[in-house]
Amino acid sequence: MTHKQHPIGSGFTAASTADEVLEGIDLSGTNVVVTAGHVGLGREATRALSKAGASVTVGSRNPDRAGPELAGIERVEIGRLDLLDPASIDAFAARYLDSGSPLHILINGAGIMGGPLVRDTRGYESHFATNHLGHFQLTLALLPALRAAHGARVVNVTSGAQRISDIRWDDPHFTTGYDGGLAYAQSKTANVLFAVELDRRWAGEGIRGYAVHPGIIVGTNLGSSMPEDQARAVNLAMGLIDESGRPIIDPDREKKTPQQGASTIVFAATSPLLAEIGGVYLRNNDISPLDHDPKPVTFGPEGIVSSNVVPHAINPESARRLWELSEQLLKA
Repeated sequence: MTHKQHPIGSGFTAASTADEVLEGIDLSGTNVVVTAGHVGLGREATRALSKAGASVTVGSRNPDRAGPELAGIERVEIGRLDLLDPASIDAFAARYLDSGSPLHILINGAGIMGGPLVRDTRGYESHFATNHLGHFQLTLALLPALRAAHGARVVNVTSGAQRISDIRWDDPHFTTGYDGGLAYAQSKTANVLFAVELDRRWAGEGIRGYAVHPGIIVGTNLGSSMPEDQARAVNLAMGLIDESGRPIIDPDREKKTPQQGASTIVFAATSPLLAEIGGVYLRNNDISPLDHDPKPVTFGPEGIVSSNVVPHAINPESARRLWELSEQLLKA
C-alpha cells in the first residue's frame, strides 16, 4: 500500500504551542468552525486562531454554558450543536449556510471517551455516532460553504487509540457485547479514515482533509462521561497526574498542555507546509510515519509505546467503505 505518511521536517516539536505554530500567519478574513470550541483543546484552538485574526463559529450543546468560557476572545459566535442529534446538526449547518459566509477551516474536535453504553435515538453506539458520524454529517452539510472558500481544510481530531481497533464492520454499534475502550478506538480510526477519503474525493475542489493526534492532554474534559473516581484512576494509570492530583507535563512522552496539544490542530488547519499535502495523520506538528509493526498501546509513567499511525487507519479501501457505510447510516 502506497501512502503519504512521511514526516516533512516542519521545524516544530512536541512542545511547540499553538501560538508558536501560528506566529507570522495572518488569518484575517478566514472563517472557522470548531465543534466543542469552548472547552479544552477546542477552546485553545479557538483562542489561538482568533488571535491570528480568524472569525470563529463554535458549536456547543449548551451555548449558554459556552458563552462564559469564550469571554474575552474576539470574533467568536456560538451556535447550538448536538452531534448525537441529526436535526441539531442540520440546523447548525443551515444557519451557517444562511449567513452566506465561506468556510475556510472546519475543525471536528468534539468527542466523548468512556462511560457506559449509550445509544442515540437511531440505536447507534454513542462513540461512533458522536466522534465520527455526527462530524461526517456536519461536514457534508457544510460542503457548499467549504466549496465557496476556494481552498479549505477539514481537520478531524483523532487519537493514538486508532492503533487499537479497525472498524468493526460486522458490528460497529456493539449489538453483541460492549467494550468502551474498543468503541472509542474504533471511532478514532474512523476519524482518520474519514480524512483520507475526504481528501481523495474533494482535493480536486481545493478541500483537503487531515487527522490530528494532539497528544494526551492534561486538563481537558474528554473523559467527563466517566465517574470522577474512575477518571482520577485513569489519569493516575496513564501518568498524567501524581498522587496529589497535580498534572505531569512531558510533551516528548505525549503528556501535553492544551496549548501544546492544540498546536498540531492549528498546524493542520493553517500551515503552508501542507498546501500540497492532504489525507494524512499528524502528530507533534508533523506528518506521522507509518508504523508497519504496531505494538499494543500501553500507558504509564513512562509515556506510551507509540501513537504513530498504523496501516488499518489509512487503508484507502477501508476509507471508501466507511464513507459509504456512513452515508447509509445517515439515511436509515
